[in-house]
Amino acid sequence: MNRYWLLIGIMALPVIPAAAAGPHDFHFPRLADRWDEAVPLGNGMLGALIWQEGSILRFSLDRADLWDNRPVENFQKPEFTFAWMYQKILEKDIQSVQDLIDKPYDRDPAPTRIPAGRLELDQAAFGPVQAVTLDIQQALCTVQWESGVQLQAFVHADRPVGWFRLQGYDKSVVPRLIPPPFSGDEASGNQQANSLSGHTLQSLGYPAPEVINGKDSLTYRQKGWGGFEFVIHCAWRQTDAKTFDGAWAIVSNAREKNPAAVAEREVTRALRRTFSDDLASHARWWKKFWEQSAIAIPDPLLETQWYREMYKFGSTARRGAPPISLQAVWTADERRIPPWKGDYHHDLNTELSYWPCYSANHLEEGLSFLDWLWEIQPAAKNWTRRFYNQGGLNVPGVTTIQGEPMGGWHQYTCSPTTSAWLAHHFYLHWCYSQDRNFLKTRAYPWIRDVAVFLLEHSRLSENGVRQLPLSSSPEINDNRLEAWFQTTTNYDLALIRWVIGAAAELAEELGEKADAMTWRTMLDEWPPLARDETDGRLLVAPNCPLRESHRHFSHLMAIFPLGLIDPDNGEEDQKTIASSLAELERLGPDWWCGYSYAWLGSLYARACQGDKAAEVLRIFAECFCSPNSFHLNGDQTQSGKSKMTYRPFTLEGNMAFAAGVQEMLLKSHRGIVRVFPAIPESWREAAFTTLRAEGAFLVSARRAEGKTQEVRVVSEAGKPLRLVNPFGEDEYTLDGISEDDVKRSDGQLIIPAKKGMTIILRRK
Repeated sequence: MNRYWLLIGIMALPVIPAAAAGPHDFHFPRLADRWDEAVPLGNGMLGALIWQEGSILRFSLDRADLWDNRPVENFQKPEFTFAWMYQKILEKDIQSVQDLIDKPYDRDPAPTRIPAGRLELDQAAFGPVQAVTLDIQQALCTVQWESGVQLQAFVHADRPVGWFRLQGYDKSVVPRLIPPPFSGDEASGNQQANSLSGHTLQSLGYPAPEVINGKDSLTYRQKGWGGFEFVIHCAWRQTDAKTFDGAWAIVSNAREKNPAAVAEREVTRALRRTFSDDLASHARWWKKFWEQSAIAIPDPLLETQWYREMYKFGSTARRGAPPISLQAVWTADERRIPPWKGDYHHDLNTELSYWPCYSANHLEEGLSFLDWLWEIQPAAKNWTRRFYNQGGLNVPGVTTIQGEPMGGWHQYTCSPTTSAWLAHHFYLHWCYSQDRNFLKTRAYPWIRDVAVFLLEHSRLSENGVRQLPLSSSPEINDNRLEAWFQTTTNYDLALIRWVIGAAAELAEELGEKADAMTWRTMLDEWPPLARDETDGRLLVAPNCPLRESHRHFSHLMAIFPLGLIDPDNGEEDQKTIASSLAELERLGPDWWCGYSYAWLGSLYARACQGDKAAEVLRIFAECFCSPNSFHLNGDQTQSGKSKMTYRPFTLEGNMAFAAGVQEMLLKSHRGIVRVFPAIPESWREAAFTTLRAEGAFLVSARRAEGKTQEVRVVSEAGKPLRLVNPFGEDEYTLDGISEDDVKRSDGQLIIPAKKGMTIILRRK
């Protein structure tokens, strides 16, 4: 059966047996000798990277809530206020601001993410490695040696343990737990340390760990700052003459009062359940995950990369665990503090990391981000009161896991619109889920509080136009004085116009008429987006065009992801989109990162330029990823795709790539559903199953011979379906609803779908 038919016929990818090679699995001839090329395993809370150093097989272990949360001393000073910063900027005293806000980030080792440790096995006696495989359908790593020895390893999908099984070796094997060098004499760290790696781990000032070697177990306890501690416990047993099973757990006192007891308990329970039983339940979770959506496209590189990105998303996003940070559960194993401290960057990184969850039909995993944002809301409101001396809600641009500010370039860490961009995710969850309880208790309250903050923070001029007192556009002009604008940038203005409009829309939806009127009045007070008078392209700020290649497309927020400017709006917006993208092409990619290409894929897709979308996404996959598909920021091929060639690993580029592919296949912005809106002309065949559209629709579609052949839509919420007719003037059949009930307007089919209804359209 043709695989494009298969996707439609069974509405999911088939489960691949453990012994079979999946089309998107990872296959390596040897173990990687770098941590950022290792085999990645994870469950949102726990993570492991499998690689080698010499004859040592290494598991780099991680847990998402391992943090040094000590406060930044400078931020306790009375001058740490917007009023003080604003006055210094007016005086052009940028140095004082940088000394207070910027410098602690690089100067001080903490706050920061911290690594957990290493689990090691001596593989010298096993001989040469024959093959290394990561089966992404089951999230199972297999290492095969030429001698017949085999290792299998996984991090259980929904249990707090990791597993390894060694088979085919009849001599004793003793694992070792290697603590990170928080103490001791190691000062330089790993010689392969990343170009952005900072302080040594010793600089954190932790005491030496407690290590307990049992007969068949290892326990490592590390105390950190302020009473924080975590424990790694590993135990193993010989199940037969040539089979050796081991399990490990990492527990911190961030969640458990007695982490040592909990870690030992979880490992003991796992060994009682057995490796095979846990692998079976683990595989069932992943089977359900992969059944949520699937794609089949004639570009093997893009298709494979999409599946690998979704694998990483499934490994790092889990409700009940912390959200995806820069490296999530794969903190750099360089014996140093990780690049950018492994933190939460909200001027792009966290937002892009969750872009794919909505249309990929992984709302549950996406809620891990929103749950955390709601959890840190009190800390954010406290910072808003303390720094801005006002009400409402804003969020520091760079935060700890507790939502506290960490500093960094002050133009962006103190941006007034950070919470507005974060609000977009609350809005998207509502649009894609139609969960009215979420709308009432989470989405609207967050968005309303952001609107209140912007109302208080902005200034209304005598001519009735609102402006921000200071504005910026990440990361235009870096952290120079010129990074502050006296007029509101298009980045800030797009977010402001979007969030105020969303506040009005959601207030209306909830019947809050007075609120809706307030927000509409306020929206009218903000100026329009700044466009070039000749070709309509978006500027960085009024009278300030983009003058050079730049990694952030922050001035294009209004196009994607916000959709304020959209091709469906007519010629003016179409002209703006075309000229804005042409400007990016003219300035070139010299100073783009990997995530720039991933974001550009969605921009081109939103503009319905499928060939260009596929081209830039292909460049991302080929040039900006390590062999294990990790996004390494710079051009690793040094083939001219960017002058940035450095290799810090961060995840946002990977996730933005997946979103770009999905945007090519399905568009539902503004509640209008389009199938295959931005695919290359050469894609004669393509298919997807149960991608999610706004309005809580699950959409499946198949294309053959260059035309859409079938569209299947399941309505979860009973909202009217507005579907752009995928067949044009050609005849089609309609199942699930009477033709008489369907209205047609401007090329759209308006279908009064009921909750639970399945509608099938087929070309005759």
